[in-house]
Amino acid sequence: MRWRLHGGIAAIAIALVLLPFVAGLAGNSWVRILDFALLYIMLALGLNIVVGYAGLLDLGYIAFYAVGAYLYALLSSPHLVENFEWLAQALPGGMHAGIWLVLPLGALLAAAFGVLLGAPTLKLRGDYLAIVTLGFGEIIRIFLNNLNAPANLTNGPQGISNIDPVTILGVNLGKKIIFGSIEISSVTLYYFLFLALCLLVIVVSVRLQDSRIGRAWVAIREDEIAARAMGINTRNVKLLAFALGASFGGISGALFAAFQGFVSPESFNLNESIVIVAMVVLGGMGHIPGVILGAVLLYAIPEALRHLARPVQEALFGAELVPAEALRMLLFGLSMVLIMLLRPAGLWPAPDRRQS
Repeated sequence: MRWRLHGGIAAIAIALVLLPFVAGLAGNSWVRILDFALLYIMLALGLNIVVGYAGLLDLGYIAFYAVGAYLYALLSSPHLVENFEWLAQALPGGMHAGIWLVLPLGALLAAAFGVLLGAPTLKLRGDYLAIVTLGFGEIIRIFLNNLNAPANLTNGPQGISNIDPVTILGVNLGKKIIFGSIEISSVTLYYFLFLALCLLVIVVSVRLQDSRIGRAWVAIREDEIAARAMGINTRNVKLLAFALGASFGGISGALFAAFQGFVSPESFNLNESIVIVAMVVLGGMGHIPGVILGAVLLYAIPEALRHLARPVQEALFGAELVPAEALRMLLFGLSMVLIMLLRPAGLWPAPDRRQS
C-alpha cells in the first residue's frame, strides 16, 4: 500500500516538473497561464482559512494581494527614489530589495491589515460581514488610486513600473537561461518558483487544518456560541484566521509584482475578490484538494477558452459566431450556476460536508 502512495507522489512530481515544458510547446502564453494558476491557488488557500475553516465571509481579500504587490513594487523599483529627494540622497543606487526580504515583510504587513480588518468586525456575521469586508477592499483600492498627491507614493492610476524581477543565487528569473542546447524561458523559471512556494503554502494549510487552531476555527464555523462555551477564545482565534489568511495574500501579491514588473490599482478590483471566493466555494470550502481544483478550473479554463474559442468556432462553423471574450464569460457563468445546482457543497467537498 505504501509503495502505491509513494509511486503516486512520484508520478505527480514528475508531471508537475514536465508540465511547463509540455505547455511551452504550444507557446509561452500557456506557461504563463500555469504561473497565474499557481498564484491563484495560493490566494484561494489563504482565503480558505477565513471562509472555509473559520466560516467568515470575506469579499475584500484582494486588498491583501494589493498590499503585498505594492510593497514589493515600492521596495524593488526606482519609484520612491525618483519621487523623494531625501531617499535618493540616502540610497544613490536606488532601492532593490530582494524577494526573500520582501516576502516575509509582505506577509507581516498583510497580516497587520488582516487584523485591522478583523478587529472591528468580530461581532459581525453573514451579510453584514460581507458588506464590511467588501468596503475594506474598495477602500484599499481607492487609496492606491489616489495616493499620488500631495506625495506621490503609489503613482495613482498609472501604477508602478520597472519593478525588479526575482533573482535567486545570481540567476535573473526575468531572463531566459540556456544550458547547452536547452533553453528555459523566464515564465518557466517563475513556474518552478511559484510551484515551490505553492507547495509550501499547501503544507502549511494541511498542518493548520489538523492543528488545535484549525479545530478551533471549525468549531467557530459550526457554532460560535458552543465554541465560546467550550473555552475557545473566539476573538483571538478569529483575528488569527484573518491574519494568517491575509499573509498568504501578501506573499502572492509580492510574487505577482515581481512576475509582472508592473502593478496598478486596476489589478485589484472587486471582481478579483469575487472570483477568489468562487474558487473556494465551488471547489469545496474547507477542503484543500477541492480549493486547489476550484482555483485551477476557474482560472485556467476561462483563460484557455480565451485562446481556443475563436479557432474552434472557425473549425466547426467556418467563422467566429460569438466573440471569444463573450463566450468565455458566458460559459464561465453557466458552469458556476450548474455546479451550484448539481454540487451545492462544491466539486470536491470535505467528507463531513459531503455527508451532511
